[in-house]
Amino acid sequence: MIRSTPWLLASALTLAASPLLADDLQTTVDGVIEPLMREQHIAGMAVAIHANGQSHYFSYGWASKADKQAVTRDTLFEVGSVSKTYTATLAALASAEGKLDLNAPASRYQPALAQAAIGKASVLQLGAYSGDCLPLQFPDAVQTPEQTLAWFQHWQRRFEPGSYRCYSNPSLGLFGDLAARAQQRPFAELMTQGLLPRLGLKHTYLEVPANARGLYAQGYDANDKPVRVNPGPYADQAYGIKTSASDLLRYVQLQLQPDTLDPALRKAIGITQSGYFQVGPMTQGLGWERYPYPVALDTLLEYNGAKIIRGENPIRALQPPLPAEPAAWYNKTGATGGFGAYVAFVPAKQMGIVLLANRNYPNEERVRAAQRILSSLEQ
Repeated sequence: MIRSTPWLLASALTLAASPLLADDLQTTVDGVIEPLMREQHIAGMAVAIHANGQSHYFSYGWASKADKQAVTRDTLFEVGSVSKTYTATLAALASAEGKLDLNAPASRYQPALAQAAIGKASVLQLGAYSGDCLPLQFPDAVQTPEQTLAWFQHWQRRFEPGSYRCYSNPSLGLFGDLAARAQQRPFAELMTQGLLPRLGLKHTYLEVPANARGLYAQGYDANDKPVRVNPGPYADQAYGIKTSASDLLRYVQLQLQPDTLDPALRKAIGITQSGYFQVGPMTQGLGWERYPYPVALDTLLEYNGAKIIRGENPIRALQPPLPAEPAAWYNKTGATGGFGAYVAFVPAKQMGIVLLANRNYPNEERVRAAQRILSSLEQ
């Protein structure tokens, strides 16, 4: 069933949902998403929710304004840094299978860093943004693999490994690169031919193939100009995933129900959801960030905001790491120049949400929307 308004289309829930839940949830999601899209000038959004053992999908607006292509649950969106959770799962799987030592120094898997300060940071510290305060992005002049390696070789240490959290694409990118080097295979091959098929994700890509390009949404920048992600150093590792609401919800369901996976993947999910250090109420996993549940909206807003994303935050190391915590709100934001994504789930409540948009809008607005919708399921 498709319901039209002058500027958006909203699709109903899956037929598996009970009529009462479907009607209530439709009303709630419409009431959150429709004004959000107007206020943030978002062309199209896909929302997917797991609740009460059911999958629920809502699609709004246009995947492409030029040809009035409607968003569906199968529309492909760039998810930006949500990609980091996939990279973390790839590395955690290598660890679970005995192919990667997360506590080894980076130089073990990249000998060219043997004399570099960053080479002494552990693989895990790089995956948790605590190897040093590496910047959020590479300098513009760093583009090629050779320039990337040289930049790391000349990095001057700012803090002792494991003492500060600085959210960083170079840190996470090197983490993914080391995981691939440990297995002596290209990262993209390990992701697209290994991890994604093992997770049962059939419509998740680093490079969208020709037969799926018709599903690839057009992103829009702050000036409403069409834009898609540009390649850069460690793009695949840090922000390269493109996926649909239906595939991303499956990924969330695997986070909620890892027992459905083979033993190595189940262990890998546990590694990503474990806690390695503390920043205030936020516990840093690999890829995922978590908070004790229930969690106040103000806490989620603060710790998904600029203070944490762009700040230099002292940390408290957790030794041994805390195991995965069912009574926790796990989340990850992600964006590219023309897309904004947010994923959150609570294992103890067996509920989760995916928000995908073809515009990069503020993290705080994503968090508010997700929290309002998931909170309604508890009432």
